[in-house]
Amino acid sequence: MPETAQYVDPRRWKALIFIALAQLMVVLDATIVNIALPSAQADLGISDGNRQWVITAYALAFGGLLLFGGRIADLWGRKQTFLVGLVGFAAASAIGGAAVNTGMLLGARALQGVFGALLAPSALSLLAVMFTDPKERAKAFGVFGAIAGGGGAVGLILGGVLTEYLDWRWTFFVNIPFAIIAAVGAIAVIREPVESHNSSRLDIPGVLLASTGLVALVYGFTRAESDGWSAGPTVGLFVAAAVLLIAFVIVESRVKAPLLPPRVVANRNRGGVYASLGLAIIGMFGLFLFLTYYMQVVKGYSPVRTGFAFLPMVAGMITGSTQIGARLMTRVPARLLMGPGFLVASVGMLLLTQIDLDTSYPALILPAFLLLGLGMGTAFMPAMSLATHGVEPRDAGVASAMVNTSQQVGGAIGTALLNTIAASATTEYAKSHAAAASSRKALELQSMVHGYTSAIWWAVGILVLAAVIAITMVKAGQQENGGAVAGSGDGAAEDAIPVMAH
Repeated sequence: MPETAQYVDPRRWKALIFIALAQLMVVLDATIVNIALPSAQADLGISDGNRQWVITAYALAFGGLLLFGGRIADLWGRKQTFLVGLVGFAAASAIGGAAVNTGMLLGARALQGVFGALLAPSALSLLAVMFTDPKERAKAFGVFGAIAGGGGAVGLILGGVLTEYLDWRWTFFVNIPFAIIAAVGAIAVIREPVESHNSSRLDIPGVLLASTGLVALVYGFTRAESDGWSAGPTVGLFVAAAVLLIAFVIVESRVKAPLLPPRVVANRNRGGVYASLGLAIIGMFGLFLFLTYYMQVVKGYSPVRTGFAFLPMVAGMITGSTQIGARLMTRVPARLLMGPGFLVASVGMLLLTQIDLDTSYPALILPAFLLLGLGMGTAFMPAMSLATHGVEPRDAGVASAMVNTSQQVGGAIGTALLNTIAASATTEYAKSHAAAASSRKALELQSMVHGYTSAIWWAVGILVLAAVIAITMVKAGQQENGGAVAGSGDGAAEDAIPVMAH
């Protein structure tokens, strides 16, 4: 196999601009609709029972089809898949913005998820095959990591501004100029190495088993949040997900051209990245949910003010990713960035366990957000780069899809798990303090805050666990110039390779 390090694309930095723009659009869409949802519900007459599907329809399609999208990128070519994803995502966004009833909106959200599943892995894998010099790769993944980490918070800001000053429909329409600029730029400047294509046939049984298994898993966590963990449908979905995913593992070990080659996930470094990144997302997604409600309901912030309150976290993520992670990735092993990064984030999370009804934003929430951003940004950047460490270019798409899958499933788990913990703690607090409460409203708010802090304590523990996994499982050394190129077919020998390079 030709070494991709021999190919240096002269327009790779221009390409990064448009790849990053597309990634921002996908990440924004995970949260931008959240703030607009109450307005959309009132405008279209969406029932309370169907309201969750505006979020769930996107999550199910996106999470369920990511592995399929990653392998399609390997087969078709990443540039072509990237462009199809952009055009489709823009069209689905236009339908969503023009929705006149519940069905039209939910269908548009599902379509956004389908095309997002093509777009996200092709964007990350384009970086993996275009940036081959370790120092340049560190800078490129620094930008990408900052967007992946901070995009959700930016979505809250943008969603608040568009909803308050324009209309909820603009949370959909705003994707169209993003997509047009990214597509035109991609056509002009992206050149994908020819040898990075994969000519194998598509693994149809693997596609069906992985997609249905992941959909059942994500939907199971969604139902757990609304119906409870022991409810029949919830348990049934988890059992179905386990059966389908076990069958997927068996099939992948036997077919000639698997959808997810075992060589991609069996590597210790990549396994550590997928596990620690998924855990970190579990903690972060719950945090976005709780603090959005805390600031709007308890503190009385407007949607716009709530969005801007998250800005220090975004700034911290950008700083941690581009100024700390990218600068140190060529000097220290990845685990010494990921582990401490997650620990710094856990300290920020720990501060947030102290929130109360009259908590000062500058005194407590601001420093917590800065620590969270710095820590997550520092950890995300090497994690994004290491996820494609040692992978042959023909597998870059599916390896990149695994990063997005761990994030998507982690987000579903985090939202359901932490929301359930918060709801239970809120109910118990309200019951035990009802007699001594000065007013019903005060009890309601205090119970809510107690529920949030109880769940945030769990998030602290989850981030510490992510740090432990990163430090103990990730053994790759720092990036160095002139290192050997490891192929994804190298098996167990990959664990011993101390270089993160293609």
